[in-house]
Amino acid sequence: MLKIAICGGSGYTGIELLRILAGHPDARVTAITSEKSAGKRLTALFPHLHKYQDLLFEPLNKEKLLDKADIFFLALPHGASQEAVNFFFRNGKKVIDLSADFRLRDPGTYKDWYGLAHDFVPTLKRTVYGLPEMYRNRIRKARLIANPGCYPTSAILGLLPAIKGGLVDLSSIVIDSKSGTSGAGRKADIAVSFCEVNEGFKAYGIGTHRHTPEIEQELSFLAGENITVDFTPHLLPLDRGILTTIYAKLTKKTDTVSVLNVYKKKYGNEPFVKVLEEGVYPNIKNVRGTNFCQLGVKVNTRTNTLVIVSAIDNLVKGASGQAVHNMNIMTGIEEEKGLTNLALFP
Repeated sequence: MLKIAICGGSGYTGIELLRILAGHPDARVTAITSEKSAGKRLTALFPHLHKYQDLLFEPLNKEKLLDKADIFFLALPHGASQEAVNFFFRNGKKVIDLSADFRLRDPGTYKDWYGLAHDFVPTLKRTVYGLPEMYRNRIRKARLIANPGCYPTSAILGLLPAIKGGLVDLSSIVIDSKSGTSGAGRKADIAVSFCEVNEGFKAYGIGTHRHTPEIEQELSFLAGENITVDFTPHLLPLDRGILTTIYAKLTKKTDTVSVLNVYKKKYGNEPFVKVLEEGVYPNIKNVRGTNFCQLGVKVNTRTNTLVIVSAIDNLVKGASGQAVHNMNIMTGIEEEKGLTNLALFP
């Protein structure tokens, strides 16, 4: 039985980790931290997590936590993860970081986009980017995983077969994403309060969103050359889910069935990526609460454009579910364990 510690357990990703791990047969949460809620019983704040009725939030005392767990999930804010990740990793623990602190391989790029210096570059160089569909073999051997961001997960999975197959003009990629408000985190912020979001729909972070360099880093790795994309996120008036629509010019004439065959071949053995049939497109509600990514494609023959639609739950496949998937791979557990639940309907 794996012993699990969650650092930063009172935010949305921490809460989702608890929910998912409650159904994992090979894992047991033995410690959870929260500076604001230290000393409080977990179920006093989150009654739905009744399986953890004996668990108390505790401060992030790294030395005390060290002997309490085998796997450390870090669900701390950007910038706050660096030191703790480095400490647990250097002390021989397996670490999965859900912040952005170890996602960008170039510390200069991290500073440019997050305004922070990276103080642990040697540890950064030992990090594996935790997208299983790209890096499964490296994840198996890793002790430190940078869990991908939610928008990048939806965009990279959408584009991976098209780029690997040489189907699209790499200079023409436009990524248009819409997310539920939980993507902003569990915090007091007027911009994501009910009255501000309800019955509204807006774009934000145009050309400046911090997930842009992460998307470009991984797409560039796939292509073997530098890629720059237009990425625009939008805020939807719902709790969770991301729908991403991607546009790219095709390199040659083709049709939807042919492109679908490329996608099905690439993802045919992937447990959490589902390629939909011709004429069927993803809907956020069909992945709600699950670790699945649904993909649909359409060739617009009039403009010679490939249109790719991707749907994930930003808190599961886009965060905590993917983190548990990475844990399963790292520890040799069956990949789907604890992650097979289907979406709610209606």
